[in-house]
Amino acid sequence: MGLQQGKTAPDFELKDQDGEKFHLASELKKGPVVLFFYPADFTPGCTAEACSFRDSYEQFTDAGAIVAGISTDSANSHRKFASKYRLPFTLLSDTGGAVARKFAVGRRLMGLLPGRETFVIDRNGMVRLNFNSMGPKGHVRTALQIVRELKGD
Repeated sequence: MGLQQGKTAPDFELKDQDGEKFHLASELKKGPVVLFFYPADFTPGCTAEACSFRDSYEQFTDAGAIVAGISTDSANSHRKFASKYRLPFTLLSDTGGAVARKFAVGRRLMGLLPGRETFVIDRNGMVRLNFNSMGPKGHVRTALQIVRELKGD
C-alpha cells in the first residue's frame, strides 16, 4: 500500500523517454500531477492502462493536470512504447525502483512484479489520491475525478 492520502509527496527527479529531466517540484508549479506507477511497458494490462490515460489525456490537461507514467523500464523502452501507442504524456524511467520505494508502491506476486498505483498530487505537494489496484481499469476515471475536484478548489 503506497503513500497515503494527506501525506506530502516525496520530491524526485527522473529522466523521461527523451532523456529530459522531470523534477516533481518544478512540475507541481504548473498544476496538479498524476503519477501512475505500472509494472512494465508492452504488457497487456500496462498497455491498456497507458492507452486509457492517452484516451483521456485531453481531459486531464483541460483540468490543468500533468500526467506521467513511471516504471522500471529504460528510457529507450519507454520511447518505443510511447511511439507505438502514441502516448502524449511523459514516461519516467525508475530503473532502480528508488522513486517507487519513496512512494511505498508495493510489489506483487511474492515481490516479483512491481505494483500498479496511481497518485494525484496537488500543487502544494499533498497526495490527494492513492489508487492501488493491479487491474488497469479504474485508475483513469478515479484520478480524473480528483483532478476535476482540484480545479474547482
